[in-house]
Amino acid sequence: MLFSAICREDSSVRWHAISCMGATVARLADEDMEEARIIMRRLLWSLNDESGGIGWGAPECLAEIMCGHAGLVKEYVHMLVSYLREDGEEICQDGNYIEHPLLQRGILWGIARLSRCNPELLLQKSVGPEILPYLAALDAETRGLAVLAAGALQLLDARSSLRKMITDCTPLTVYQEGVFLETTVGRLSQSALEAMNG
Repeated sequence: MLFSAICREDSSVRWHAISCMGATVARLADEDMEEARIIMRRLLWSLNDESGGIGWGAPECLAEIMCGHAGLVKEYVHMLVSYLREDGEEICQDGNYIEHPLLQRGILWGIARLSRCNPELLLQKSVGPEILPYLAALDAETRGLAVLAAGALQLLDARSSLRKMITDCTPLTVYQEGVFLETTVGRLSQSALEAMNG
């Protein structure tokens, strides 16, 4: 049931299902880690071209689950990060870059979510450079989510872009900690800069 709910067009249903999926799978991992891994692999598979699906809600669920379970975040954080990275020529370069704009939003939301609950781990994975280009995205929600991640990770290289974005009055709604936040790209940028200077 949760798998169908995370794909719903109704934002309230979809986002609360994502939160519920996070709590449910994290609790399941405490009881049966292998069963939780099966769900994680199912979410990852849905983002694979060969799955025949789109993977709506999968990046957000992955992040929400990882925020709730220390073991799962250590095992799967590299996969979420890989969706921001191009595949390289070296064998250790395991990028799985996703081009679909709506899925990019989901990935950025996931990175922003993990940036708030486990910033050190993302910094160890050197996530910063992949976020910076999204600050110039045409889509306001994409820009806003990149701002959230940049602020939470204290990406000093983002400061000049954030200063320019303070006057960006484009409205957007961001789901955080079970609440829908009505804000603007500019307000998010101001908050990110204050967090870096604080």
